Amino acid sequence: MAADVVMPQMGESIFEGTITKWLKKPGDKVERDEPLFEISTDKVDAEIPSPSAGVLKEIKVSEGQTVPINTVVAVIDAAGSAAAASTTAPAKAAPAPAAVPAAAPAAPKPQIVPPPAAPPAAAPAAKDAARVHSSPLVRRMAKEHGIDLTTVPGTGAGGRVSKTDIEAAISGSAAPAAASAPAAAQASAPAARTAPPPPPVAPAPLAGGSGPAGHGTQYVPSLQLGVPRERVYFGDYEVEPLSNMRLKIAEHMVASKHVSPHVYSVDEIDMTKIASLRAKSKDEFEKSYGTKLTFMPFFVKAAVAGLRAYPTLNSSLDGTSVVRHKEINIGIAVALDWGLIVPVVKSADEKNILGIQRTMNDLAERARSKKLKPEEVQEGTFSITNPGVFGGLFGLPVISQPNVGILGLGAIEKRPVVINDSIAIRSMCYVTLSYDHRVVDGAIAHQFLHKVKETLENWSEPLV
Repeated sequence: MAADVVMPQMGESIFEGTITKWLKKPGDKVERDEPLFEISTDKVDAEIPSPSAGVLKEIKVSEGQTVPINTVVAVIDAAGSAAAASTTAPAKAAPAPAAVPAAAPAAPKPQIVPPPAAPPAAAPAAKDAARVHSSPLVRRMAKEHGIDLTTVPGTGAGGRVSKTDIEAAISGSAAPAAASAPAAAQASAPAARTAPPPPPVAPAPLAGGSGPAGHGTQYVPSLQLGVPRERVYFGDYEVEPLSNMRLKIAEHMVASKHVSPHVYSVDEIDMTKIASLRAKSKDEFEKSYGTKLTFMPFFVKAAVAGLRAYPTLNSSLDGTSVVRHKEINIGIAVALDWGLIVPVVKSADEKNILGIQRTMNDLAERARSKKLKPEEVQEGTFSITNPGVFGGLFGLPVISQPNVGILGLGAIEKRPVVINDSIAIRSMCYVTLSYDHRVVDGAIAHQFLHKVKETLENWSEPLV
C-alpha cells in the first residue's frame, strides 16, 4: 500500500515551502516519524518526518523546488509492497537500460509545476472574496505602494497573491502578464514536456565594470522559484547561488531598509557588577538547574525594564497608526551555520533569569536542529542581537520588521575607565539601538538606553 507524502502547512499564513534537502533517496527504508526531508519557508527551516514506515518509492519534487502546501512530494511504499517490488525488479533485466534515459526527461518536471494556467482562472474568485489570501510581506508591500490587493491576480495556491505577483503589480506588468499567461502556457505546454532543462547562463561582459574576481564578467543565477539553481564554475572563480534561507534574509533586510528610516544611538555600560555575579554563581547555577548562565538573560531583563518605561519602542507601525503591544516578546538572534534566525521569548516580562535562560537555550538548540515551530519566530515586539559574542566591539543591526527597534550588544571586555577622578579597570560593553525614526525619536532612544544601563549597573534582582 502506497502513502503520499505532502508538503505540510507550517503556519496559518504559510502557503508554500521549498525542499532544501532530501535525507533519504528512492529505495531507502524509512521509519514512521524518521526525518525524511528538510524544508524552508518564510518563517523557519524544519525537518519533516515520514508519515509512515516503508520504503521511499518515488521523489516527485526535487531539492530547490518550491511548491504549494498539500502538494504530493514523494510516495512511500509499505514494507511488504516495497519488498515485493525489490524482488521483482532484478528479474526485469531487459528494461533496466531504459530506466536510465527515462530519468533524463524527469529533470524538467519541476519546471512544469509552476506554469499550469488554472491559478489565474481562480484569481477572479479571489478578487471577489472578502479576504485576499497573501502573506504579511505581500500586504505590507501593497500598502507601501498603494496597491489594492483585490485587483492583483493571484497565481499562488487557491488564488493566493504571492510576492512575485505584487512585484509584478508594482512594476506595472501584472495585467499584461496575467492576460498572456493562459495563452502562453497553453501554447508552450507540449514543448515544455519534451524540452531539456536550460543550460547555465553564460557570463556577460560588464560595460566598464568588473565581475567576480575582477574578471570583467558577471553571472546572474536564476532566482525564479521552481528552477534548479546550482553552483557554476568559471575558470579561476566560482559562483554559488544564494540558499533559500539567504534569499529570505535578503528579502527581509532589503524590505526593512526600504520601509524604516534607520537611526542609531550608542551607549556604554559598566558590566562589572553583572560579570562578578555571574562568575560567582555560574557553577552552582549550572549544577542546580542543568543550564549554563550567560550574560544574555540580564540584557533581556534590562530591555524589559526599558520597554516598560518607554513603551514606544515596544510597538509597530501599521500604515499611519502606531500599534502599542501589551505583551513584551523579545526576539533573540541566533547564528546558524547556514544563516540567521530570530526565535522569540514570549512574555519575557513574566520570566526571571532562570526562565529566560532556559527558554533561550531551548529555542537556540531547536533552531540549530531545525525543530522550531513557525509560531516560535512570530509575534516578536522587540529584538536583541549579540555580535559581541564573536568579538565585535559593537554593531549597527537592521530592524526586524515589524518592530521599531533592535538592541545590539558588543563584547564585554576589561578597559580602563575614569571613576571619581581615578582610573579603574572595569568590564565594559558598548550597546547600540537601531530604531525606526518614523515612530521613535532620539530623545526616547537615549532614555531607553539609559534605563537599560541603569538597570544593569545597579542590578539587584535574584537569579531565580
